[in-house]
Amino acid sequence: MCGLLWTGPVTNAVPVNNPDPVIAHDPDEFAFLADDAAAVGRAAVLPTVRRVDLTEQVSALSWGEAPAQVVLAHGVALNAHTWDATVLAWPDPSVGFLALDLPGHGDSPWRPDADYSPATLAAPVAEALAAARARGLLVARPSFVGHSLGGLIAVELLRGTPEFDQLVLVDILPLRAEAAQSVAAFLDGPSSFESRNEIVQRALAFGLGGNRDALERAVYLNTRLAADGRVVWKHHFGVLGGAGLRVPDAESAWPVMAAAPVPIALIAATMSLLDAEAVARFEEVRPQAPVLRLVGGHNLQEDAPAALARALFDVLAG
Repeated sequence: MCGLLWTGPVTNAVPVNNPDPVIAHDPDEFAFLADDAAAVGRAAVLPTVRRVDLTEQVSALSWGEAPAQVVLAHGVALNAHTWDATVLAWPDPSVGFLALDLPGHGDSPWRPDADYSPATLAAPVAEALAAARARGLLVARPSFVGHSLGGLIAVELLRGTPEFDQLVLVDILPLRAEAAQSVAAFLDGPSSFESRNEIVQRALAFGLGGNRDALERAVYLNTRLAADGRVVWKHHFGVLGGAGLRVPDAESAWPVMAAAPVPIALIAATMSLLDAEAVARFEEVRPQAPVLRLVGGHNLQEDAPAALARALFDVLAG
């Protein structure tokens, strides 16, 4: 779980229910869309996108004019903008998306209890999706694409009656706790920085981020300026560090996946958090499920957005 990436509305103050100490935002969270579109070969006309606050706990990006058919949920220390290039590369421009800022990430407030376990976040995510449906922003039975933490939250939603038609897991399966050690090490870095370039260099040193231009945009939109002018993360893990990671018990999740009433597909990275044993177990519990492998790191939506868009399009089309 993890990576780096973007977000941020134009406001002058942090919501009062957010203990985040930052008081200023950089302007225009959509300033880099043209660059992302060019990078994936998108035509000059960009789709409509706007910031929407679904509930007090969850903000999101609503792409397109019609109700979204696909929900996108990001990983730890990322945000809704991590999917921008993937959305822009989507083969069918008529498809709408709802990209969530999970609680404690992007423009969604930090949790006072600092609990970002998938089991805890499942309820506010479900509430946000219900609110989106009520506002006409989401179809009744969307597809759900979950990367890393977002995928583990989707697995938790499978414990009830899932209100989505199919699930695609992006480089995530139930994991042993040690699988997140490299992510925890990155999160255990400084809580503030002199410049965004300092963060870019640190990310590259940890093997996070492929294309440097995309990484720089990602870092810009996943950070903001504190009152003292230093650069800080927008997500709560910038303060919590690796200790904030809560990896769920893998053994309790596998039976849930085996019994899930909706189709599940897996798209894994060549440089993945997943080991061969986990993928083999997925193929055992879901023998009819598509399993694809794309070239790139854990954050495929950043490393290979065009390839991921095509793979997701094909999988969701059945």
